[in-house]
Amino acid sequence: MKILLVEDDPKQLLPLQIALSEAGHSVDGVKDGKTAQWLLSEQDYDLLVLDWMLPHVSGVDLCQHYRTLGKTAPVLMITARDTTFEKVTGLDAGADDYLVKPIDLIEFMARVRALRRRSPLWVGDTLNLEDLHLHLDSLTVERQGKTVTLSSREFQLLEHFMRHPRQILTRNQIEQAVWEWGTEPDSNAMTVLVRKLRQRLQVIEASDWVESIYGMGYRLSSPGN
Repeated sequence: MKILLVEDDPKQLLPLQIALSEAGHSVDGVKDGKTAQWLLSEQDYDLLVLDWMLPHVSGVDLCQHYRTLGKTAPVLMITARDTTFEKVTGLDAGADDYLVKPIDLIEFMARVRALRRRSPLWVGDTLNLEDLHLHLDSLTVERQGKTVTLSSREFQLLEHFMRHPRQILTRNQIEQAVWEWGTEPDSNAMTVLVRKLRQRLQVIEASDWVESIYGMGYRLSSPGN
């Protein structure tokens, strides 16, 4: 999933961002509401994780604004405020779930998995393209009884391909989906990542499923289709 994580405390932001990234998610982590508001106008996300108290624009205001745009991705509100009134305020603003600090990472990741099932993109714990199966919770890909484990970045790339099967995806589209906002991948980073993914897929005899389209980008499809 592509996740927007907004938390103004770096000591809170970093461990949450690492946990999400290690689970195979692409995470845009920002520290203030104004930057988050701009990102919401520029990018599509599968999940929002918003701290209540933020500089410039609060998490509650961000959530309300996001819902007025007609966006339906799940929102998880995190805050030190634990009164019933404040929980109701967050939920009435459009949040789907509410987690009180200090955050337990195990519970946090469980809440994320639960909210993933509410995403408009949810089709199950496994993405399938013919006999190629990508298991979202284990970062593994399976074909014809063989399984290989992917790195987080390889998984993000293959997940993006499998959510857009047989479509030609430009390098810019892939970079926006896979690399975090604020990072500038090296000029050959895409080529290296595709090569690594193909090497992983070679174990399950599917390396030729990732096709380079000269001058355009890449496409995932089974040979002959």
